[in-house]
Amino acid sequence: MGKRLTLFIIAGMILGLIVGAVLHSMYPAKDPQLLAIADYLKLLPDVFLRLIKMIIAPLVLATIVTGIAGMGDTAALGRIGGRALAWFVTASVLSLSLGLVLVNLFRPGVGLALQQGADVGELAVKDFTFRHFVLEIFPTSALDAMATNNILQILVFSLFAGIALTAIGARGAPLVRAADALAELMLRITDYVMRFAPFAVFGALASVIATKGLGIVVTYGVLVSEFYFGLALLWTLLLGIGALFLGRRIFTLIRYIREPALITFSTASSEAGLPKLFEQLDRFGVPRRISGFVLPLGYSFNLDGSMMYMSFATIFVAQAYGIHLSLQQQVLMLLTLMISSKGIAGVPRASLVVIAATLTQFGLPVEGIGLLLGIDVFLDMGRSATNIVGNSVATSVITKWEGLLGEPIGADADLLSKPEDGDAYAAGRGVH
Repeated sequence: MGKRLTLFIIAGMILGLIVGAVLHSMYPAKDPQLLAIADYLKLLPDVFLRLIKMIIAPLVLATIVTGIAGMGDTAALGRIGGRALAWFVTASVLSLSLGLVLVNLFRPGVGLALQQGADVGELAVKDFTFRHFVLEIFPTSALDAMATNNILQILVFSLFAGIALTAIGARGAPLVRAADALAELMLRITDYVMRFAPFAVFGALASVIATKGLGIVVTYGVLVSEFYFGLALLWTLLLGIGALFLGRRIFTLIRYIREPALITFSTASSEAGLPKLFEQLDRFGVPRRISGFVLPLGYSFNLDGSMMYMSFATIFVAQAYGIHLSLQQQVLMLLTLMISSKGIAGVPRASLVVIAATLTQFGLPVEGIGLLLGIDVFLDMGRSATNIVGNSVATSVITKWEGLLGEPIGADADLLSKPEDGDAYAAGRGVH
């Protein structure tokens, strides 16, 4: 099904662009009938994203609990966590620095005239403080964390649950088996939900193009093209660094993650590709006890595409208003973004929230976000797909460091038919 699904997703993208462009040409801008049609088209990706969110919380909980219990060694957990965080910090510096260098080299904001007082929407900047971030890490209720799909809070609860199950030994074995079965169930449901992905991709693109038109990409083509050039460089760097550890298997990894990357790109949602990414990394040879811990951690601390976008966009706004920032100010801004970006998980329109907060902190005009809002969906597609690539490479490299990277399973093989022995996928490959 793998190759067919990829082709169907690409077909959905092309058809969505065509239908959206036709609808945009048939109706005047902001015509009520056009908006109604676009709203119905948007129903397809909205339903798909709800189905994805339905899967994420139980899948993350089950994989982390099973993974930690399967390790049976808190020292190994600490080592993997330390390596993951070291990689995430390095990737953060790389992403932010690359964005900073490129925006100063291309200077896309120079010569633009942004209107004062543009509506920046409901960006919850007032809640974006260090105190708020720290409190948001720890759940007041495990059920509430799962109900709101707060990955960071689910991660914290799952860590406690997994370590506690390891401590109580045989008495916790039934719960470990139940968590393993739950993970299998969620991945089977993921397989069903992914069959709807091409329709969601079609609806998402058709809705956006119908209301905004292809012209918006042309109008801001310089900014969009320069940002995507930066993302291409970042992909090259991340995959190149990954190749230093994985060798020629980096090409296998690229082939395996193309579907979650396409789904994420088309829906402009990092969450959309997460369940499928779990499945593909399992096929690539990453034991569930590694991916189940590192991937959720990465989705809270390793959003490479989002971080590059934030440094790029912040300096772009300063350029657009003709405000000169010294190298010292830009480096300080980079460090601020590096710290503040670690708290964006679960915040609505997270990257824009961080940008608005940073602009406010450095006395820059926050209304400059008004320009970004018009094309944010197109920029979000690229940065979300980059987040998938960054976390895939990080998880694979850390698995290699641990000496646990198994042989890849065929792209069309049925993972769920593998032995269910604590770590089903690892057992299926003879990885212990």
